[in-house]
Amino acid sequence: MHFLPQEIDDYVVKHSAKEPELLQQLNRETNQKVLQPRMLSGHYQGRILSMISKLVQPASILEIGTYTGYSALCLAEGMKPGGVLHTIDVNEELFDLQKKYFEASPFSNQIIQHLGDATEVIPTLETDYDLVFIDADKPNYPRYFELIMERLKPGGIIISDNVLWSGKVIEPLKEGDESTAALLEYNRLLEEDIRLETVMLPIRDGLTISRRK
Repeated sequence: MHFLPQEIDDYVVKHSAKEPELLQQLNRETNQKVLQPRMLSGHYQGRILSMISKLVQPASILEIGTYTGYSALCLAEGMKPGGVLHTIDVNEELFDLQKKYFEASPFSNQIIQHLGDATEVIPTLETDYDLVFIDADKPNYPRYFELIMERLKPGGIIISDNVLWSGKVIEPLKEGDESTAALLEYNRLLEEDIRLETVMLPIRDGLTISRRK
C-alpha cells in the first residue's frame, strides 16, 4: 500500500542515498530466489535504517526478523568500531543466504546469526541494546516489546516495521485477524508507555521510532 502518490515516492527515492552494490546484489537475489520478496526492507527503507543507525552509533544492536539479511547490513553500517549485531530468524532455509552476504560485507565478524523462536532466543542473550529493530511475525510484537524493554539502554532506540499494516490499523477489526489485533495492541503500548517517546512515520508500511528516556 502506498501512502504517497507514486510520483512523489519515486522522487523521494531518487533524491536519497544510493543503494550500495552489495545490497543491490542481495536485493536482486532475494527477488529472484526467495518467496515473498516484498518482505525485504529494500533500497529506500534500508537507507533510512542506515541513517538512523549512523545517528545513534550503537555498540549493540538486536534485530528480530532477519529475512535475507538486508536490514541487518543496513543497520550494521552505523555501528561503533567493535560493535555487535545480533539477528534472529526462525527460517532455517534462509540461514546460508544471510551468511553469504554477511561474510561478504565489512561486518562479517560483527554480525551474529541466531536461528530459532525470538521469544526463546532473546532471554538467552546477556546483552543490553542501544538499537532494536523489529520486523518479524506480527502476533508476537507485544511479546517482543516486553522482552526488549528489559534490555533497552537509556537513550536506546526501537525501530518497528509494518506498524500501519497496509492501512488495516484504521479499518474495523475482522474476527480472527490476529496480526492486526496484535499490531493495534503494540502501537498502543508504544504510545502509552511513559518510559518511551515515540513518533510514527508513514514510510512504506509504517515505521515507528521510539526512544527510551
